[in-house]
Amino acid sequence: MTPLSHPAASGAAHPRRHDLDWLRIIAFGLLIFYHVGMFFVPWDWHVKSTRANDGPVYAMLLLNPWRLALLFFISGVAIRYLSDKLGAGRFALDRTGRLLPVIVFGMIVVVMPQTWAQLRQAGVIEEGLLAFWPRYILGWEIGGIEVPTWNHLWYVVYLLVYCLILAPFVPLMRGLCDGYVSHMLQVLNRPVTGLLLLALIPVLPFWAYRIFLEPHFPTTHNLVWDWANHAHRLTIMLIGYAVAKNEVFWRAADRILVPALICCALYAAALWWGLGRPEADWEGQAWLSWIFRLGRILYAWLAILALTGVARRYLNGDGPVRRYLTEAIFPYYILHQTITVLTGYWIAPMGLNVWVEFAVLAGVTTAGCVAGYEIVRRIPPLRPVMGLKWRSVPVR
Repeated sequence: MTPLSHPAASGAAHPRRHDLDWLRIIAFGLLIFYHVGMFFVPWDWHVKSTRANDGPVYAMLLLNPWRLALLFFISGVAIRYLSDKLGAGRFALDRTGRLLPVIVFGMIVVVMPQTWAQLRQAGVIEEGLLAFWPRYILGWEIGGIEVPTWNHLWYVVYLLVYCLILAPFVPLMRGLCDGYVSHMLQVLNRPVTGLLLLALIPVLPFWAYRIFLEPHFPTTHNLVWDWANHAHRLTIMLIGYAVAKNEVFWRAADRILVPALICCALYAAALWWGLGRPEADWEGQAWLSWIFRLGRILYAWLAILALTGVARRYLNGDGPVRRYLTEAIFPYYILHQTITVLTGYWIAPMGLNVWVEFAVLAGVTTAGCVAGYEIVRRIPPLRPVMGLKWRSVPVR
Protein backbone atom coordinates (compact mmCIF):
# COMPACT_ATOMS: atom_id res chain seq x y z
CA MET A 1 0.00 0.00 0.00
CA THR A 2 0.94 3.65 0.23
CA PRO A 3 2.35 6.11 2.76
CA LEU A 4 -1.21 7.06 3.58
CA SER A 5 -4.24 5.13 2.48
CA HIS A 6 -7.83 4.74 3.55
CA PRO A 7 -9.68 1.48 3.99
CA ALA A 8 -11.62 -0.16 1.24
CA ALA A 9 -14.63 -1.99 2.52
CA SER A 10 -17.31 -3.28 0.24
CA GLY A 11 -20.63 -1.90 1.29
CA ALA A 12 -19.05 0.44 3.87
CA ALA A 13 -20.51 3.87 4.51
CA HIS A 14 -17.37 5.38 2.99
CA PRO A 15 -15.97 2.91 0.44
CA ARG A 16 -12.54 3.38 -1.10
CA ARG A 17 -12.24 6.54 -3.16
CA HIS A 18 -10.78 5.31 -6.43
CA ASP A 19 -10.88 8.87 -7.80
CA LEU A 20 -8.47 10.01 -5.10
CA ASP A 21 -6.25 7.00 -5.77
CA TRP A 22 -6.01 8.13 -9.38
CA LEU A 23 -5.40 11.74 -8.34
CA ARG A 24 -2.55 10.62 -6.09
CA ILE A 25 -1.07 8.54 -8.91
CA ILE A 26 -1.32 11.50 -11.28
CA ALA A 27 0.13 13.92 -8.71
CA PHE A 28 3.18 11.73 -8.06
CA GLY A 29 3.57 11.09 -11.79
CA LEU A 30 3.58 14.81 -12.55
CA LEU A 31 6.06 15.36 -9.72
CA ILE A 32 8.42 12.83 -11.31
CA PHE A 33 8.28 14.57 -14.68
CA TYR A 34 8.53 17.97 -13.00
CA HIS A 35 11.90 16.90 -11.65
CA VAL A 36 12.89 15.76 -15.13
CA GLY A 37 12.03 19.29 -16.25
CA MET A 38 14.23 20.78 -13.53
CA PHE A 39 17.25 19.45 -15.42
CA PHE A 40 16.42 21.74 -18.35
CA VAL A 41 15.20 25.04 -16.85
CA PRO A 42 17.67 27.75 -15.74
CA TRP A 43 16.74 27.34 -12.06
CA ASP A 44 19.08 26.04 -9.39
CA TRP A 45 18.94 22.24 -9.07
CA HIS A 46 21.21 19.29 -8.30
CA VAL A 47 22.55 18.80 -11.84
CA LYS A 48 21.88 20.81 -14.97
CA SER A 49 21.86 20.33 -18.70
CA THR A 50 24.41 22.38 -20.64
CA ARG A 51 21.43 23.30 -22.83
CA ALA A 52 19.21 24.57 -20.01
CA ASN A 53 16.88 27.29 -21.34
CA ASP A 54 13.62 29.13 -20.70
CA GLY A 55 11.58 26.90 -23.02
CA PRO A 56 10.00 24.67 -20.34
CA VAL A 57 9.52 27.49 -17.80
CA TYR A 58 5.90 28.24 -18.73
CA ALA A 59 4.76 24.64 -18.28
CA MET A 60 6.72 24.35 -15.03
CA LEU A 61 5.15 27.53 -13.65
CA LEU A 62 1.66 26.23 -14.44
CA LEU A 63 2.37 22.98 -12.61
CA ASN A 64 4.36 24.34 -9.68
CA PRO A 65 1.61 26.11 -7.65
CA TRP A 66 -0.53 23.00 -7.04
CA ARG A 67 1.57 19.86 -7.58
CA LEU A 68 2.61 19.47 -3.93
CA ALA A 69 -0.49 21.12 -2.49
CA LEU A 70 -2.56 18.40 -4.18
CA LEU A 71 -0.43 15.68 -2.54
CA PHE A 72 -0.84 17.17 0.92
CA PHE A 73 -4.58 17.65 0.33
CA ILE A 74 -4.96 13.97 -0.58
CA SER A 75 -2.77 13.06 2.40
CA GLY A 76 -5.19 14.93 4.64
CA VAL A 77 -8.10 12.94 3.23
CA ALA A 78 -6.18 9.71 3.80
CA ILE A 79 -5.31 10.69 7.38
CA ARG A 80 -9.01 11.04 8.15
CA TYR A 81 -9.86 7.58 6.86
CA LEU A 82 -6.84 5.87 8.40
CA SER A 83 -7.08 7.55 11.82
CA ASP A 84 -10.80 6.73 11.99
CA LYS A 85 -9.94 3.10 11.32
CA LEU A 86 -6.99 2.78 13.71
CA GLY A 87 -7.57 5.32 16.46
CA ALA A 88 -5.03 7.90 17.63
CA GLY A 89 -2.42 5.61 19.21
CA ARG A 90 -2.35 2.93 16.52
CA PHE A 91 -2.40 5.64 13.85
CA ALA A 92 0.79 7.22 15.26
CA LEU A 93 2.51 3.82 15.54
CA ASP A 94 1.42 2.83 12.02
CA ARG A 95 2.72 6.04 10.46
CA THR A 96 6.01 5.79 12.32
CA GLY A 97 6.48 2.17 11.28
CA ARG A 98 5.64 2.92 7.65
CA LEU A 99 7.43 6.24 7.08
CA LEU A 100 10.45 6.26 9.38
CA PRO A 101 12.22 3.32 7.62
CA VAL A 102 11.71 5.12 4.30
CA ILE A 103 13.30 8.29 5.67
CA VAL A 104 16.31 6.60 7.26
CA PHE A 105 17.06 4.29 4.33
CA GLY A 106 16.32 7.06 1.86
CA MET A 107 18.76 9.51 3.43
CA ILE A 108 21.55 6.97 3.85
CA VAL A 109 21.21 5.02 0.58
CA VAL A 110 18.75 6.44 -1.95
CA VAL A 111 19.58 10.16 -1.75
CA MET A 112 23.36 9.79 -1.39
CA PRO A 113 24.04 9.42 -5.17
CA GLN A 114 22.20 12.69 -5.80
CA THR A 115 24.59 14.57 -3.53
CA TRP A 116 27.57 12.83 -5.09
CA ALA A 117 26.49 13.77 -8.63
CA GLN A 118 25.74 17.37 -7.62
CA LEU A 119 29.16 17.83 -6.01
CA ARG A 120 30.94 16.07 -8.88
CA GLN A 121 29.30 18.27 -11.52
CA ALA A 122 30.16 21.36 -9.45
CA GLY A 123 33.80 20.20 -9.25
CA VAL A 124 33.77 20.09 -5.44
CA ILE A 125 34.79 16.42 -5.12
CA GLU A 126 36.70 13.95 -7.25
CA GLU A 127 36.22 10.60 -5.51
CA GLY A 128 33.98 7.87 -6.86
CA LEU A 129 30.53 7.02 -5.59
CA LEU A 130 31.53 4.26 -3.17
CA ALA A 131 34.46 6.25 -1.78
CA PHE A 132 32.15 9.22 -1.20
CA TRP A 133 29.53 7.19 0.69
CA PRO A 134 31.29 6.98 4.12
CA ARG A 135 32.13 10.67 3.91
CA TYR A 136 28.49 11.45 3.16
CA ILE A 137 27.19 9.42 6.11
CA LEU A 138 29.76 10.60 8.67
CA GLY A 139 30.18 14.16 7.45
CA TRP A 140 28.39 17.32 8.48
CA GLU A 141 28.79 19.60 5.47
CA ILE A 142 30.38 19.06 2.07
CA GLY A 143 30.56 21.87 -0.46
CA GLY A 144 27.85 23.83 1.32
CA ILE A 145 25.48 20.83 1.50
CA GLU A 146 24.52 19.47 4.92
CA VAL A 147 24.90 15.69 4.89
CA PRO A 148 23.26 13.28 5.14
CA THR A 149 20.28 15.03 3.58
CA TRP A 150 16.73 14.08 2.59
CA ASN A 151 16.40 16.09 -0.67
CA HIS A 152 13.09 15.16 -2.34
CA LEU A 153 12.10 12.95 0.61
CA TRP A 154 11.29 16.08 2.61
CA TYR A 155 7.64 15.35 1.77
CA VAL A 156 7.84 12.07 3.70
CA VAL A 157 9.63 13.75 6.63
CA TYR A 158 7.06 16.52 6.90
CA LEU A 159 4.20 14.06 6.50
CA LEU A 160 5.46 11.92 9.39
CA VAL A 161 5.97 14.96 11.63
CA TYR A 162 2.47 16.29 10.85
CA CYS A 163 0.92 12.88 11.54
CA LEU A 164 2.64 12.62 14.93
CA ILE A 165 1.65 16.17 15.86
CA LEU A 166 -1.99 15.59 14.91
CA ALA A 167 -2.34 12.07 16.33
CA PRO A 168 -3.21 13.15 19.93
CA PHE A 169 -5.92 15.45 18.57
CA VAL A 170 -7.59 12.85 16.33
CA PRO A 171 -10.71 12.41 18.53
CA LEU A 172 -11.16 16.18 18.82
CA MET A 173 -10.61 16.75 15.10
CA ARG A 174 -13.05 14.00 14.18
CA GLY A 175 -15.72 15.49 16.42
CA LEU A 176 -15.21 18.99 15.03
CA CYS A 177 -15.32 17.83 11.42
CA ASP A 178 -18.45 15.71 11.91
CA GLY A 179 -20.16 18.44 13.87
CA TYR A 180 -19.25 22.10 13.51
CA VAL A 181 -17.36 21.88 10.19
CA SER A 182 -20.04 19.68 8.62
CA HIS A 183 -22.70 22.19 9.67
CA MET A 184 -20.70 25.12 8.26
CA LEU A 185 -20.14 23.36 4.95
CA GLN A 186 -23.87 23.15 4.34
CA VAL A 187 -23.56 26.63 2.85
CA LEU A 188 -21.90 25.00 -0.15
CA ASN A 189 -25.32 23.67 -1.18
CA ARG A 190 -26.30 27.18 -2.29
CA PRO A 191 -26.17 27.34 -6.09
CA VAL A 192 -24.06 30.49 -6.53
CA THR A 193 -22.99 31.72 -3.10
CA GLY A 194 -21.80 28.24 -2.15
CA LEU A 195 -19.44 28.04 -5.12
CA LEU A 196 -18.07 31.54 -4.52
CA LEU A 197 -17.34 30.68 -0.90
CA LEU A 198 -15.77 27.38 -1.94
CA ALA A 199 -13.46 29.21 -4.33
CA LEU A 200 -12.47 32.11 -2.07
CA ILE A 201 -12.62 31.23 1.64
CA PRO A 202 -9.95 28.47 1.62
CA VAL A 203 -7.38 30.74 -0.07
CA LEU A 204 -7.54 33.44 2.63
CA PRO A 205 -5.02 31.84 5.01
CA PHE A 206 -2.66 31.15 2.11
CA TRP A 207 -2.81 34.80 1.07
CA ALA A 208 -1.91 35.73 4.66
CA TYR A 209 1.05 33.31 4.62
CA ARG A 210 2.24 34.79 1.35
CA ILE A 211 2.11 38.36 2.66
CA PHE A 212 3.32 37.94 6.23
CA LEU A 213 5.37 34.70 6.43
CA GLU A 214 7.10 34.03 3.11
CA PRO A 215 9.15 37.27 3.05
CA HIS A 216 10.73 36.22 6.36
CA PHE A 217 10.83 32.42 5.94
CA PRO A 218 11.68 31.38 2.37
CA THR A 219 11.32 27.68 1.64
CA THR A 220 14.39 25.75 2.77
CA HIS A 221 13.06 22.23 3.59
CA ASN A 222 14.88 22.68 6.88
CA LEU A 223 12.41 21.11 9.30
CA VAL A 224 13.00 23.60 12.11
CA TRP A 225 13.17 26.79 10.02
CA ASP A 226 10.63 26.32 7.25
CA TRP A 227 7.68 28.05 8.84
CA ALA A 228 6.00 29.47 5.75
CA ASN A 229 6.24 26.12 3.99
CA HIS A 230 4.88 24.37 7.11
CA ALA A 231 1.96 26.78 7.23
CA HIS A 232 1.06 26.11 3.59
CA ARG A 233 1.43 22.33 3.74
CA LEU A 234 -0.22 21.74 7.10
CA THR A 235 -3.17 23.99 6.24
CA ILE A 236 -3.96 22.28 2.93
CA MET A 237 -3.59 18.90 4.66
CA LEU A 238 -6.06 19.95 7.37
CA ILE A 239 -8.49 21.11 4.69
CA GLY A 240 -8.26 17.64 3.13
CA TYR A 241 -8.89 16.07 6.54
CA ALA A 242 -11.87 18.34 7.22
CA VAL A 243 -13.68 17.59 3.94
CA ALA A 244 -12.69 13.93 3.54
CA LYS A 245 -16.06 12.47 4.52
CA ASN A 246 -18.24 15.47 3.72
CA GLU A 247 -20.32 14.70 0.66
CA VAL A 248 -21.52 18.31 0.45
CA PHE A 249 -17.95 19.41 -0.32
CA TRP A 250 -17.40 16.74 -2.98
CA ARG A 251 -20.68 17.56 -4.71
CA ALA A 252 -19.72 21.25 -4.69
CA ALA A 253 -16.29 20.39 -6.14
CA ASP A 254 -18.09 18.58 -8.94
CA ARG A 255 -20.40 21.57 -9.57
CA ILE A 256 -17.52 24.06 -9.69
CA LEU A 257 -15.57 22.04 -12.25
CA VAL A 258 -16.38 24.16 -15.32
CA PRO A 259 -15.96 27.58 -13.63
CA ALA A 260 -12.69 26.39 -12.05
CA LEU A 261 -11.35 25.20 -15.40
CA ILE A 262 -12.27 28.55 -16.99
CA CYS A 263 -10.49 30.48 -14.22
CA CYS A 264 -7.41 28.26 -14.56
CA ALA A 265 -7.37 28.92 -18.30
CA LEU A 266 -7.57 32.68 -17.65
CA TYR A 267 -4.63 32.46 -15.24
CA ALA A 268 -2.66 30.47 -17.81
CA ALA A 269 -3.31 33.17 -20.40
CA ALA A 270 -2.33 35.94 -17.95
CA LEU A 271 0.87 34.07 -17.06
CA TRP A 272 1.76 33.73 -20.75
CA TRP A 273 1.22 37.47 -21.15
CA GLY A 274 3.30 38.23 -18.04
CA LEU A 275 6.22 36.07 -19.15
CA GLY A 276 6.20 37.80 -22.52
CA ARG A 277 6.68 41.26 -21.01
CA PRO A 278 10.24 42.66 -20.78
CA GLU A 279 11.64 42.88 -17.26
CA ALA A 280 11.83 46.64 -17.59
CA ASP A 281 8.02 46.78 -17.83
CA TRP A 282 7.73 45.36 -14.29
CA GLU A 283 9.90 48.05 -12.69
CA GLY A 284 7.85 50.32 -10.48
CA GLN A 285 4.78 48.06 -10.79
CA ALA A 286 4.96 46.09 -7.56
CA TRP A 287 1.17 46.07 -7.39
CA LEU A 288 1.00 44.05 -10.60
CA SER A 289 3.52 41.54 -9.27
CA TRP A 290 1.43 41.12 -6.13
CA ILE A 291 -1.68 40.50 -8.23
CA PHE A 292 0.15 37.62 -9.89
CA ARG A 293 1.43 36.29 -6.56
CA LEU A 294 -2.01 36.26 -4.97
CA GLY A 295 -3.63 35.08 -8.18
CA ARG A 296 -1.20 32.17 -8.22
CA ILE A 297 -2.60 30.97 -4.88
CA LEU A 298 -6.19 31.23 -6.10
CA TYR A 299 -5.19 29.37 -9.26
CA ALA A 300 -3.61 26.59 -7.18
CA TRP A 301 -6.79 26.02 -5.14
CA LEU A 302 -9.04 26.18 -8.22
CA ALA A 303 -6.74 23.70 -9.97
CA ILE A 304 -7.12 21.29 -7.03
CA LEU A 305 -10.90 21.71 -7.14
CA ALA A 306 -10.93 21.17 -10.90
CA LEU A 307 -8.80 18.04 -10.61
CA THR A 308 -11.00 16.59 -7.86
CA GLY A 309 -14.05 17.32 -10.02
CA VAL A 310 -12.51 15.64 -13.07
CA ALA A 311 -11.47 12.63 -10.99
CA ARG A 312 -14.92 12.35 -9.40
CA ARG A 313 -16.60 12.33 -12.81
CA TYR A 314 -14.19 10.36 -14.96
CA LEU A 315 -11.65 8.49 -12.79
CA ASN A 316 -13.80 6.68 -10.26
CA GLY A 317 -13.45 3.20 -11.74
CA ASP A 318 -11.37 0.33 -10.46
CA GLY A 319 -9.18 -2.10 -12.35
CA PRO A 320 -5.80 -3.84 -12.40
CA VAL A 321 -3.95 -0.70 -13.53
CA ARG A 322 -5.31 1.30 -10.60
CA ARG A 323 -4.51 -1.48 -8.14
CA TYR A 324 -0.98 -1.89 -9.49
CA LEU A 325 -0.11 1.81 -9.59
CA THR A 326 -1.65 2.53 -6.18
CA GLU A 327 1.07 0.38 -4.62
CA ALA A 328 3.83 1.15 -7.13
CA ILE A 329 3.65 4.95 -7.23
CA PHE A 330 5.22 5.58 -3.81
CA PRO A 331 8.33 3.47 -4.54
CA TYR A 332 8.45 5.28 -7.90
CA TYR A 333 8.53 8.57 -5.99
CA ILE A 334 11.26 7.37 -3.62
CA LEU A 335 13.50 6.19 -6.46
CA HIS A 336 12.82 8.64 -9.25
CA GLN A 337 14.97 11.66 -8.39
CA THR A 338 18.10 9.61 -7.82
CA ILE A 339 17.62 7.99 -11.23
CA THR A 340 16.98 11.39 -12.84
CA VAL A 341 19.99 13.09 -11.21
CA LEU A 342 22.44 10.28 -12.02
CA THR A 343 21.21 10.01 -15.60
CA GLY A 344 21.40 13.79 -16.02
CA TYR A 345 24.92 13.85 -14.61
CA TRP A 346 26.08 11.21 -17.10
CA ILE A 347 24.41 12.65 -20.21
CA ALA A 348 25.14 16.36 -19.55
CA PRO A 349 28.71 16.25 -20.98
CA MET A 350 27.66 14.33 -24.11
CA GLY A 351 26.46 17.40 -26.01
CA LEU A 352 23.19 15.75 -27.08
CA ASN A 353 20.32 17.61 -28.70
CA VAL A 354 18.01 18.93 -25.98
CA TRP A 355 15.09 16.78 -27.20
CA VAL A 356 17.32 13.71 -27.21
CA GLU A 357 18.40 14.58 -23.68
CA PHE A 358 14.76 14.86 -22.63
CA ALA A 359 13.82 11.56 -24.25
CA VAL A 360 16.74 9.77 -22.62
CA LEU A 361 16.15 11.33 -19.20
CA ALA A 362 12.40 10.72 -19.19
CA GLY A 363 12.77 7.21 -20.58
CA VAL A 364 15.51 6.11 -18.18
CA THR A 365 13.67 7.62 -15.20
CA THR A 366 10.43 5.84 -16.09
CA ALA A 367 12.10 2.52 -16.85
CA GLY A 368 14.24 2.78 -13.73
CA CYS A 369 11.20 3.40 -11.51
CA VAL A 370 9.34 0.44 -12.99
CA ALA A 371 12.35 -1.89 -12.76
CA GLY A 372 13.19 -0.68 -9.25
CA TYR A 373 9.68 -1.34 -7.98
CA GLU A 374 9.53 -4.77 -9.58
CA ILE A 375 12.79 -5.67 -7.84
CA VAL A 376 12.09 -4.27 -4.37
CA ARG A 377 8.56 -5.66 -4.11
CA ARG A 378 9.98 -9.18 -4.52
CA ILE A 379 12.63 -8.77 -1.78
CA PRO A 380 10.99 -8.73 1.68
CA PRO A 381 13.75 -6.76 3.50
CA LEU A 382 13.52 -3.97 0.90
CA ARG A 383 9.74 -3.64 0.98
CA PRO A 384 9.42 -1.61 4.23
CA VAL A 385 12.18 0.84 3.26
CA MET A 386 10.29 1.53 0.04
CA GLY A 387 7.00 2.22 1.83
CA LEU A 388 5.51 -1.22 1.18
CA LYS A 389 4.13 -3.71 3.65
CA TRP A 390 6.34 -6.64 4.62
CA ARG A 391 3.92 -9.10 3.08
CA SER A 392 3.62 -9.00 -0.67
CA VAL A 393 0.11 -8.66 -2.04
CA PRO A 394 -0.35 -10.30 -5.47
CA VAL A 395 -0.83 -7.66 -8.16
CA ARG A 396 -2.27 -8.58 -11.55
